[in-house]
Order: sequence, then C-alpha cells, then structure tokens
Amino acid sequence: MREKLTLWALFCLALALLPSPTASVAVMSVDLGSEWMKIAIVKPGVPMEIVLNKESRRKTPVAVCLKENERLFGDSALGVSVKNPKVVYRYLQNLLGKTAKNPQVAQYQKYFPEHQLQSDEKRGTVLFKNSEETLYSPEEILGMVLNYSRGLAQDFAEQAVKDAVITVPAFFNQAERRAVLQAADMAGLKVLQLINDNAAVALNYGVFRRKDINSTAQNVMFYDMGSGSTTATIVTYQTTKTKEAGTQPQLQIRGVGFDRTLGGFEMELRLRDHLAKIFNEQKKSQKDVRENLRAMAKLLKEAQRLKTVLSANAEHVAQIEGLMDDIDFKAKVTRAEFEALCTDLFDRVPGPVEQALASSEMSLDEIEQVILVGGATRVPRVQEVLLKAVGKEELGKNINADEAAAMGAVYQAAALSKAFKVKPFLVRDAAVFPIQVEFSRETEEEDGVRGLKHNKRILFQRMAPYPQRKVITFNRYTDDFMFYINYGDLSFLSQDDLKMFGSQNLTTVKLSGVGNSFKKHSDAESKGIKAHFNMDESGVLRLDRVESVFETVVEEKEEESTLTKLGNTISSLFGGGSSEPSANVTEPVQDEEEVPPEAGKDQDETAEKPKESAQEKLETEEKTEGEKSKGESQTEEQKPDKESSDKDQPQAEKEAEKSEKSDEEKKDEAKEDEKEADKKPKPQKKSKISVDIGVEQEVNDVLDPNADDIEASKKKLQDLTDRDLEKQEREKTLNSLEAFIFETQDKLYQDEYLAVVTEEEKEEISGKLSAASTWMDDEGYTAGTKELKEKLSELRKLCKAMFFRVEERKKWPDRLAALDSMLNHSAFFLKSAKMLPGDDQIFTEVELKTLEKVINETTEWKNETVAEQEKRSPTEKPVLLSKDIEAKLALLDREVNYLISKAKFAKPKPKPKPKDKNSTSTESNKTSSTDSEKVIPPTDDAEGVEEVKPAEEPPTEDNKKEETEQKVEKDTEGTETSENTNSENHVSDEL
Repeated sequence: MREKLTLWALFCLALALLPSPTASVAVMSVDLGSEWMKIAIVKPGVPMEIVLNKESRRKTPVAVCLKENERLFGDSALGVSVKNPKVVYRYLQNLLGKTAKNPQVAQYQKYFPEHQLQSDEKRGTVLFKNSEETLYSPEEILGMVLNYSRGLAQDFAEQAVKDAVITVPAFFNQAERRAVLQAADMAGLKVLQLINDNAAVALNYGVFRRKDINSTAQNVMFYDMGSGSTTATIVTYQTTKTKEAGTQPQLQIRGVGFDRTLGGFEMELRLRDHLAKIFNEQKKSQKDVRENLRAMAKLLKEAQRLKTVLSANAEHVAQIEGLMDDIDFKAKVTRAEFEALCTDLFDRVPGPVEQALASSEMSLDEIEQVILVGGATRVPRVQEVLLKAVGKEELGKNINADEAAAMGAVYQAAALSKAFKVKPFLVRDAAVFPIQVEFSRETEEEDGVRGLKHNKRILFQRMAPYPQRKVITFNRYTDDFMFYINYGDLSFLSQDDLKMFGSQNLTTVKLSGVGNSFKKHSDAESKGIKAHFNMDESGVLRLDRVESVFETVVEEKEEESTLTKLGNTISSLFGGGSSEPSANVTEPVQDEEEVPPEAGKDQDETAEKPKESAQEKLETEEKTEGEKSKGESQTEEQKPDKESSDKDQPQAEKEAEKSEKSDEEKKDEAKEDEKEADKKPKPQKKSKISVDIGVEQEVNDVLDPNADDIEASKKKLQDLTDRDLEKQEREKTLNSLEAFIFETQDKLYQDEYLAVVTEEEKEEISGKLSAASTWMDDEGYTAGTKELKEKLSELRKLCKAMFFRVEERKKWPDRLAALDSMLNHSAFFLKSAKMLPGDDQIFTEVELKTLEKVINETTEWKNETVAEQEKRSPTEKPVLLSKDIEAKLALLDREVNYLISKAKFAKPKPKPKPKDKNSTSTESNKTSSTDSEKVIPPTDDAEGVEEVKPAEEPPTEDNKKEETEQKVEKDTEGTETSENTNSENHVSDEL
C-alpha cells in the first residue's frame, strides 16, 4: 500500500511539473543602445515582430524620469527633460561597470552637469543622487528601463514574457557585461544570452540570405555607427557540417574594431554648443545661455533635430520659442558649418576599419561588401569618408540600419527557447580582449639560491571563438596556492582606450585543500591541479571548478563470466555509471580544451594555442594509458583460457574432480599454484581519482553587489512599480467616476431616459450626482483609490435600473423583428416539408410535430409577452426581456438547422423494379431453407417481393433525434431508408 501511495505521489508530481498549455511561450529581444532601444518578440503565430510602444513608435528612447511621486519612460521622459533635466537620466551605457575614477564618468559629468554623481563606498562605482535620501545606481536605472521594455513586450504579445536576449556592444568587457546581467536580474528578466550587437546584425543579415551561403567563404564588413560608439566587424559566412543538424550555415566573427566615443551624440553636442554660441553672439540677453541648464537641454533637443534634417538638406533654420527669459531663438545652419564642427570626428571614421582588418589578419581585397548599420551612418560626410577608406564602389544599404540587431537577437532568442523550432544558423562569436592566467612559484637556481618565478598562460587569445571551455593544469604545486585571472596583451588599444577600459586584473583565485588531497592520496600519482574555465554564450568568463587529479594502480579482479559481464554492461547502460564510487571518478569534460604548459615548464613564455581540441587531448592521454593496462590484462587473461581450452572437460567438472582428491594432493597442488602465481604478474588497471578543491574568488575589476544589495535593489524597483500601478489604477478610477457623473447628468435630460424614470427617481439620481460632483471638487482629487471605487460603485448601483430599462427598450425592435422573421421562415419550411410526397418524405412525423410545436409555443409566448408589456408603464420593470427573445430565437434556429442538415445528407429512395415470378419463388425457396427465418409469401397482385425488416419501435419525442442521426448515417453509407409508418404496421401484423 505504501509503495502504491509513493508511486501515485510521484505521478502527481510529474503532472505538476509538466508545462501548462496556457503557460507563456513568447520570447523577446532588446537592442539596448545608448540613446534608443528596439524591442522585438516571437510568439506563436507572430514570427519576429518589432514591438510598438505606447506612442506606436518602433523605437523607444532610453530615458527615465524620476520625480518625487512619478516615474516616466521613453518619450514622456524626454518631454520632461526640456523642462526639468535634473530628474531625467539618459545615456547610462557609459557608466555601466565603471569605477568613479574612470575617465568616462568625468566625461558624463561634463555632458550632463545637472546630475549629481557620487561614489559608492562599497563598490567604488557611481551613484546618482536623486534626492537627499534617494540614491540610484546605473544598474538600477537600467533595470527600470528593461522592466519597462518587458511591459511593452507583454502588452504587445498579450501574454507574460520573461525570457530575453539582450544586445551589448562587442567591446564590453567582463565588468560591463556583468552589470547588464545584474540590471536584468533586478528587472526580473531571464537572460537567455547577451549577444554582441554586431553578431546580432550579422545573424539577421545571414538568416534572410541563407540560400546564398555555401561552402565558399564570404567575407562581409558591417560598419555600425550609433549614437554613442562605432564598431566595424568582419564576418565570414560559410556552410559547415554538424553532427546534430548536418550541413548548416555559419557565421564567424573574424575581426572587430571600435571607437567608444565616436557617434552621433558627439556630433549633436558640437551642434548644441554651436547654437549656444550663436545665441550669445546675438546678445539678446545679458546672461550666458550655457549656464542655464534648461536652455541647454532645449538646444540639445533642437540640435538632434537639426542633425537629422541636415543629413538630407544643405541648410536649415534652427528655432526655439522662449529659449531663455522668454527670448526666442532663430538661426540658419548649413551642412558645411556642421561638417566643419565635426572635422576631427570624421577623421576617426576609418579607425575601426583598420582595427578590424588588423585583428582578422585580412586585407580589404578579401572583403566582398561593406554594409552600413546604425543611425549615425546616415550623415553624408560619414559615408564619403568611409567609402574612400574601404575603396569600394558603393556601400551596402540593404539592411534595416535601426532594427537589424533587434531582429537578429530575437531570432537567437527563438532558437534558444524550447518553445520554438527555427532553422539552425550557427553563430561563432569572438572574444575581443585576450584573457590569461598568471601564477608564481618558487624555483631553485644552480647556486642553491631560491627565487620566485612568474608564469603566464594564455587562456583565451584575442578573437578566440566562444562559447568555449578551457582547462589549465598546475603540475608543481603540492600545497595551497593562488593564481590570477587577468586580461592579456592590450597593446592594440590606445592610451585613452586603456584608461576607459578600467582594471586589467579580473580575479584572484585562492585554492584550499590542495595539501590535504595530497596527504589523503599519498600512495597515488598526481596528475596535477586542474582548473576548469568556461566562457559562456554571453561572453562572461567563469571558473566552474578546480580539482586535484590522481592516478592509482589497482589489481584487476579475476575474469568474470560472460553473463556477469553482460549484466554489468546492461547496468552501466541504464544506471549510467560504474561500480566505483562516483564521487571520486570524473570523466573528461566534452568541449574542454586543456591549455598545455609552455615549452619547458620553467619558461614563462606564453603558450601557443593547442592544435588539438580539449576532448582529443584528454582522451588521447587516457586512452594510451588505458590501452596499455588493457593489453597487459588481456595477455594475462588469455593464458588460463588457452590452458582450459586444451582440456575437454568443462570447469564445473574440474571442480568436482578436485573435490574428490585427497587432502595431500590438494596441499601439493596449492603449493604449486602459489609458486605459479608468484611467477605470473597479476593484471593491473589504472584508476583516476579527482578531489574537489576549495575555491575563493576575489574580484579585482569592479565589485559585484552582494546578494543583500541585489535584493534591496529588487525591492526598491518593485516598490516603484507598485507605486506606478497604484497611481495608474487611481487615475483610471478617477477618470471613470468623472465621466460617469457628467454623462449621467446629461442623460437625465434625454427623452429616452426621461421616459423610463419617475420624478422621484429623477430627483434622487440628480441629487446624488450633484453631491458626488461637489465632493469631487472638494475632496475627490485627493481621495484614495478605494474611496473613489466605492463612490463609483454606489452611483452605478443607483442608476442600474434606469440604464437597464433604457437598454431593453433599445434592443426590442431589432430582437422582435428577428424573431418575426425566424417564425415566418420556420413556418414556410414546415409547410414545405409536409407537402413532400410519401415516398420522398425524409422527415418523420415526430420531427415535424416537434418543429410545429416550437413554432406555436414561440408565437403564443411572443404575443402574450408583448401584450403584457404594452399594459405596463415604461417606468416599471419590463417583462419582455431581450435575453428571453434571444433564447427563443436560438431554439427555433436549432430545430430548423437540424432538419436542414438532415435533408442535406438524405438520398432519394430507389423505386422497386419488377421481377419474374420464377426468380421470386426461387429466392423465397432459398430463404426458407433456414428454419429460424420467416418470410412473407407473395400475393397475387404483388409484382415483386421486398425484403422485410423487423418492425422498429415507433419514434417518440425523446428518442427522435437519436433515431434520426442513425438514419442519416445509414443514408450516407448507401443503405436504404426504412418503410413508411403504414407499411411497418402491416408487416408487424403479418409477423
């Protein structure tokens, strides 16, 4: 009984864990730019669609307005930025994963002097001071933006959305990527992957050109100039063979070049300062416009518009009403002036192209096409300089410069989600910055002096593909030690880029338990301390585990019987493991590449990238050792087999003979066996033992917030969300109450409402509405949501009867007209059905009587109810209800449709053919051969005989429909219909 209950509990648990059919399956992507974000979704029936925001725009500004009791996003926040720029936060991307001393923080403060920035004492990062009591980190504000994007996606998808793929710039380092993941965690998003925006664009380009990709490599450069930065990427498209999906297209990032500060925003700032200079030169005010934060915000907004217009026009007039002190501003700006302001910026346009070519070790001749991406590439001067730099005939513009990254990311989201099945498209991204492991150990020189040797091993080279796993083995440590994970050679970066890059030291790893593992397995041979690294799909490096590996020699057991071996094989297949303890046995991890020591263990040169894959490296080492031991055991095991094969007697008979021997013979044989055993070497087998080593990691670049800080940030964001929802609910209720009061007061003077209310009712309703209106003016706009809802509910309850009477009177004409029409059609159909000849009649008498009864009852009900309603006053509760009319309509419609359906499938009855008497008598004789069958002899006036069926029970109203359905089925199968009622009665009498 207990076992049954346990099985039943497991079954219930399995059912509970099954995915619900109504569960959310939609996934989203967020192309997170410095100025704009684009959101895309995939849901069942909607493949890859850009999400529209509340203003029905396809892109949304990355801006958050944080007032005292209000929070705004997107275009609403931008509207506030002109009036009160202190409470609007934008361009957060430059502050993610940065310490307070980073040059980009100082640059941000220069661009936005209205914000108060201060250092976080715990982490050393930046905090926004929103008020005297409230501080926000860039990750928290970005979390608000991501939560807002999730809300837009859910409204568009009309279902919950949790899984997302987020784009980040390819030049984001480890700290910046972790900051984005922290922001997504605060927003409650499950990040399927952080995809580099250049890889997302390349994926979108390749997905729609799948047929053009073949075994021949095609190299394409994507030049992406956005608002805050510029990236050039070289991508190779080629088909490749995979074990799972066969030959599939693949894109591989071959080279990346970037400029962190080159973008459209820098151009807009130049234009803003130019307009401010013109205004000051006009001397319409004694004040300097650059000291007025609100006026500078207006100038920045106008500069953004001006840059867009000058991309298509040679000149344009900038104008702002009431720029400062109610003074209007107007000035003409030409494209030549704009290009002169940004000359140094345009000179930096070829830089990313050169970096990308250098990192890919390719030349421009190998690049087939250069494709433009990003809004800032629409500036004509940018295109001219770039075209000259790449030496091509033209630049590719055959991709949506704004939405390509969002669409590529959402395709990847669908591929990663288990709810969708997409055509495989392999993406091999590349790590822009090399990562290495550094460690020190003591060495002894020839003169006996001990020194300290510093070693480096490259973990991931520049442009190394990921996701990828790597293993580093430390062979000369027998006690606890530490090593460091740092960035590799960054000499390809400029001095300014190095300063903005931040700390080049990633993590200090302290290992504990190494000495204990050596003491515990002192009799085993050490194979080193192995550290397992993983760079996941998001480009984030993680240290999975560290283990101390030993190898020991154990004696192999005597050869097992064939049945035992078969049993062990089957158990290993279904059990998934060997008989040894699983805690100490580890198998080589797939796709792990072991970083070999440098040429000579004492040299500190960086190791070259191994040509062998991780699995091949590990497996070949184990196979060579395992094959030796297997070979030795096989040679030893084959000897007794040969000896036993020479003897004709089986082993069981040998044992029986041995048991019959005397004790002395047994002793002699035992001594001989011992001597032979001493001479023969026992079969041996090598066993691998792994011991987990304690790992303590200390972050050196930018400290991550601890679990308590994350929870506090989540609560802070959730409180703001709840406050926003409460405010929206209150505003909705307030608007509904206002609308109800004004609309109802107006209705009381309309004829259709005056006709259904008495004077007493009218005075009561009017008085209550007037009192509610007065209360709204005095207290309503400060009242809480609950009080507003109670007031609205009270008024609706008071007016419910009046509204009901009006609505019923509005519905009567249409409903009664439909009922009359239905009655006429039903009566005509019934009359036509009754006029069918007897042989062609397809309806039974019960069916026709049932329809006639429904028609009569409906007509009688209608006449009586309408008459009763006419006697009543309009102010009384009506007896003629629209729902009753609809019920009568439905009943009539069902009965008529039933008979019409039966008529559609009915087949005409075949007419009886005349037959000869001889053949008839012959058939009757054949039939009479069976005693159990009864036949009717032919009569004199009958020309032919029909086969008679047993009389069926006359149909009743209860079983009428069931009988008719059976008849319809028989008609469709080609069977004949039953005889009419008279013939059935005649047959039953004769039987």
